[in-house]
Amino acid sequence: MSETFEFQAEISQLLSLIINTVYSNKEIFLRELISNASDALDKIRYEALSDPSKLDSGKDLRIDIIPDKENKTLTIRDTGIGFTKADLVNNLGTIARSGTKQFMEALTAGADISMIGQFGVGFYSAYLVADKVTVISKHNDDEQYIWESSAGGTFSIVPDADGEDLGRGTKIILHLKDEQTEYLNESKIKEVIKKHSEFISYPIYLHVLKETEKEVPDEDAEEVEDDDEKKAKIEEVDDDEEEKEKKPKTKKAEEKEYEGLAKSLKNVLGDKVEKVVVSHKLIGSPCAIRTGQFGWSANMERIMKAQALRDTSMSSYMSSKKTFEISPKSAIIRELKKKVEADGENDRTVKSITQLLFETSLLLVSLGLNVDEDESEPEEKADEEVPAAAAGESAMEEVD
Repeated sequence: MSETFEFQAEISQLLSLIINTVYSNKEIFLRELISNASDALDKIRYEALSDPSKLDSGKDLRIDIIPDKENKTLTIRDTGIGFTKADLVNNLGTIARSGTKQFMEALTAGADISMIGQFGVGFYSAYLVADKVTVISKHNDDEQYIWESSAGGTFSIVPDADGEDLGRGTKIILHLKDEQTEYLNESKIKEVIKKHSEFISYPIYLHVLKETEKEVPDEDAEEVEDDDEKKAKIEEVDDDEEEKEKKPKTKKAEEKEYEGLAKSLKNVLGDKVEKVVVSHKLIGSPCAIRTGQFGWSANMERIMKAQALRDTSMSSYMSSKKTFEISPKSAIIRELKKKVEADGENDRTVKSITQLLFETSLLLVSLGLNVDEDESEPEEKADEEVPAAAAGESAMEEVD
């Protein structure tokens, strides 16, 4: 049975503003929906760290872009965490996010529509190009539901008893306006993805139609010319070959990809660390501090700093050299990378998050949590991960 809900007043106003104002930069809708899909994939992957059975409903973490010229629809599908019915009601309509009003004020003050994601309301950018949006979603803890709205002040939700079983995840179907059908073209979609979404860490698959001709006897050739066989083929979108690799990135590729971030973090931290490197050993934590084989241990360094009559000249060469390690698998580090690339290493938020991560790592070592020298490997004395709960949550708020 279908239920109809009214949009919260601020959301209705936002939708009206998006639909009725002329914006030239409409293509950012695809960036926002792909970004949301990536976040949904991050969430299910995070849940699966403590409960691997969460992925029983689908282990392939991916994003699919499916244009349908015949029906004038563009579909963005992910195998992420999905929405429960309550999520669909609350997150897509009845509870306005805190950024809704601020974004409207920014728009009326002359801000660009492309800032919409920074206010947490990127989903509504779909109405830049669509006059109707259908969201089909399946969460592990609920049945599959269909959310739909033409932005006329209301939206409907109905159980999806007859549609394709998603297993888990979300499928957003954009019913494009007549003047926005360019976003059904393969070249245009690839252009926008390459421009705005090249740093997404999940494979993005673009579904395209390829025509193949049948070999037929000459007498039937004329008949077949108008009836070429069409077969669907899936392609991946990438920077170089316009195809993202489905297989996981190699360690070397990840190190190269995060080389710029490591350099920026070293510039922010300065002499506090000898170097910043990418680590493939960190599990579930964004970063760690590793102290070298020679020089004082972290504990000894703390003792020596407390000595009133210490020889300060020794500090420069006895203090152990610290290496700051970052994990490319951490959502925090990935978001920090985006922030650095967008705003630069001198951005206030970038600096504060970097210092927070470093100081938290250092605190753990200083509290004596480092590995005992006798038990550690010869070339390493301490390798302390920052627990996600310790630094991740507060840092992520600022990054977003």
